[in-house]
Amino acid sequence: MDGILPLYKERGMTSNDAVFKCRKIFKTRRVGHSGTLDPNVDGVLPICIGKATKVVNYMMDSGKIYMGEITLGFATETEDLDGAVIAEKKLTEAFTDEEITAAMQKLTGTMIQIPPMYSAIKVNGRRLYDYARKGEEVQRPERTITVDYFKQIKKAQFDASKGQQTIYFEVGCGRGTYVRTLAVDLGKTLGVPAVMSDLTRLKSGGFLIGETVSLAQLQELTEPEQLAQKLMPIEHALKKFPKYVLSDEQWKLVKNGGFLNPRYINKGKIVAQLCLFYEDRVRCIYKYNENKMHYQPEQMIDLT
Repeated sequence: MDGILPLYKERGMTSNDAVFKCRKIFKTRRVGHSGTLDPNVDGVLPICIGKATKVVNYMMDSGKIYMGEITLGFATETEDLDGAVIAEKKLTEAFTDEEITAAMQKLTGTMIQIPPMYSAIKVNGRRLYDYARKGEEVQRPERTITVDYFKQIKKAQFDASKGQQTIYFEVGCGRGTYVRTLAVDLGKTLGVPAVMSDLTRLKSGGFLIGETVSLAQLQELTEPEQLAQKLMPIEHALKKFPKYVLSDEQWKLVKNGGFLNPRYINKGKIVAQLCLFYEDRVRCIYKYNENKMHYQPEQMIDLT
């Protein structure tokens, strides 16, 4: 069974927990997810089954949309509500919508972000959260991220007794963006400690949250045909690439990893990457080599 499952990951489980459960449900070890969701975050988690695991990286490159809350007035070691409080500064008055929006605008576009210590990024072969839990210092790698937009979705709420303000937001961003860190950076821009206090992923891998299936719904299905109906075809992850249908002769070449002459491909129009089909199935991604002036394999998917 091959395809992409638009899974709704509930809170309280890791992304790897979701993969483990899908392996049992679909009775295969060839299962992978396309972008980690923290245990306290719910929402869209595309799961690749079978041959679809070969397109995980292409899915991770797609944009993501999140909705959540940022609380101003305190900060934690994990940048969300799971960690211990490390800074506190009670607000004496609320920030205006204009001030918040202006600060959000400063955090859009392409920028450098330093990931949180409590994250799964590896440094010298160890996860950052391993260093953090043992109280060890390590230099975190800078990452280039893109934030398409960062906006308020309803009026912020001010709690004078706690000296805190809650901002309700939506953000559209690219691969590798830590929304927790974006929340903290918003606080820094406003001059106060901040924490991400709630988060839901609304879109990932081209799937919206309304298109997702829960693990509970999957577990009710007893027949393989029923499970297969919940999977999207592999080409869903490759919609951004131009499609080309191979002839019988070209397919013989491609099956053996052969090169393709651009003169006879895509009407001679040169493109960086091509999604190649044969007998109505996606077979591979080929890329154009400018130096050698031919198309060559980038990712083989289905050669059966």
